[in-house]
Amino acid sequence: MSLRSPLGRVRGLGSAKSGTEHFWAQRVTAVALIPLTLWFVYSILALGSADHATASAWMQSPVNAVLLLLLVVATFHHMQLGLQVVIEDYIHVEGAKIAFLVIVKGASLLLGVAAAFAILKVSFGG
Repeated sequence: MSLRSPLGRVRGLGSAKSGTEHFWAQRVTAVALIPLTLWFVYSILALGSADHATASAWMQSPVNAVLLLLLVVATFHHMQLGLQVVIEDYIHVEGAKIAFLVIVKGASLLLGVAAAFAILKVSFGG
């Protein structure tokens, strides 16, 4: 039996301890994805009937390359954050939870780096 109150036992613990940073990262990436996705959809529709050379020239523009890189970073980070929440909420076996979290983080990093490499290769004329 403890003489501490229930509030005293949980103070400093719970979702406010580490969840706030995760919450804000997910919201910031979501807000960043709105204009980036609208720009990307508009650009793809504008390039809909363009040939390969035109699309490559479009990607070689520094503004378009940087915006594409920002879109890739925000998308994969947002995806990883969302999947992390799903895994933490619905997988209750600790070993499986850790394994899935490692797989999701590794896969999102690998796919994000591969996408960024492809963008940089095309934008630098490779």
